[in-house]
Amino acid sequence: MNLLSLTVPVTPASGATAAPPLVFYSAENYLPEESVGYLMRMVLNVLSQDIERQLLSSGLTNAQWLPLFKLAIGKASTVAELARESHLDAGAMTRLLDRMEAKDLCRRVRSEVDRRVVNIELTTAGQVAASGIPQVLSQVQNDYLSGFSAEEFQTLKLFLRRMLENAQQPPAVSTPASTTPGGPHAA
Repeated sequence: MNLLSLTVPVTPASGATAAPPLVFYSAENYLPEESVGYLMRMVLNVLSQDIERQLLSSGLTNAQWLPLFKLAIGKASTVAELARESHLDAGAMTRLLDRMEAKDLCRRVRSEVDRRVVNIELTTAGQVAASGIPQVLSQVQNDYLSGFSAEEFQTLKLFLRRMLENAQQPPAVSTPASTTPGGPHAA
């Protein structure tokens, strides 16, 4: 069976209503170790540990490689952008930048155009450290994808993107049966 065929959205015929979405979990039989969220978190945890282990010789921690890489590829150039791209609050980013500056990986430079803006620049040591990150990320992720076919790899990415899209949708309003008009025993 072609796994990609599972991803084609089905549009109901004119006037027909779409089937309700499947419910994959229920409170009565919920097992965390069978949860997609749990499995994704476990994969991310061990992936992060392996990345950090691979970057140990560069002196980068798991917390430091991401902002360093974001700076190197031009995804951020200010403290605010870097905090947003790294999913950190401003205080945590400031503390992280303090540690990165102490390692001579980057420096903060006040903008000459707008004194409120603080730009971040990689030092030569930061550029060297950042240059090794793509190799480590590629190696570790390829190890985790060992045994996947090209089609399975594309399907996995498609499914993960769909989950992200679902997560960005406004939550569906669900009303418990006891609060609906007439209650659960209405005839």
